[in-house]
Amino acid sequence: MNPLINKQVNFQDLGLLDYQEAWDYQEKLFAETVSVKTQNRSLEPDEQLPTPNFLLFCQHPHVYTLGKSGKSDNFLLNEEALEQKQAKFYRINRGGDITYHGPGQLVGYPILDLDNFFTDIHKYMRLLEEAIILTLADFGIDAGRISGLTGVWLDHAQQKNPRKICAMGVKSSRWVTMHGFALNVNTDLAYFGHIVPCGIQDKAVTSMAKELGVDLRMGDVSLILKEHLARLFGMKLF
Repeated sequence: MNPLINKQVNFQDLGLLDYQEAWDYQEKLFAETVSVKTQNRSLEPDEQLPTPNFLLFCQHPHVYTLGKSGKSDNFLLNEEALEQKQAKFYRINRGGDITYHGPGQLVGYPILDLDNFFTDIHKYMRLLEEAIILTLADFGIDAGRISGLTGVWLDHAQQKNPRKICAMGVKSSRWVTMHGFALNVNTDLAYFGHIVPCGIQDKAVTSMAKELGVDLRMGDVSLILKEHLARLFGMKLF
């Protein structure tokens, strides 16, 4: 086995954190990981260092983010209305369109060197989705995928009233990932009314609390989700 393969993942629950602070922190960890990979190329094998991996969980104050391929028309608030909602807006460097983050939403940012796991972005996205699907199943919620659409959905089979419960958007460079997923746990869904979520006009958004009729403890959801991620990816969390 390659001694540089590192499946240890530093798990950090950052609590409620301003989006810009979280983004800056992601960029810092991402850059440090890429730097290790770059330096290794000029070193002898016995001098090379394994790359680190991180899994960040957090919640954000009200914020809207627009991915690099997104359309600004899908954001329906002007600057004054945005201020009234006490929300912020950012254009960011992940894939996907516009989405909302806020309190009661569990946001996950894996900063992983996929050379430590597998070099397949499609597989990476599907395993993130699978971890969410398994977590929801543990709470009695039947969720799955809809062909051609990213994220995790309810009523994914018959699609009489399909609704998204988890959005995803990632960036990968040199097989190092950042950004990730946003699972609606106790989220105030009214904030989604000010965007066309992920650019999809004909499908609704939901949350675990709405589906179950009761608020959940974020810590309970976080614990189960991180265990599913660890098992699916073969991570050793610390």
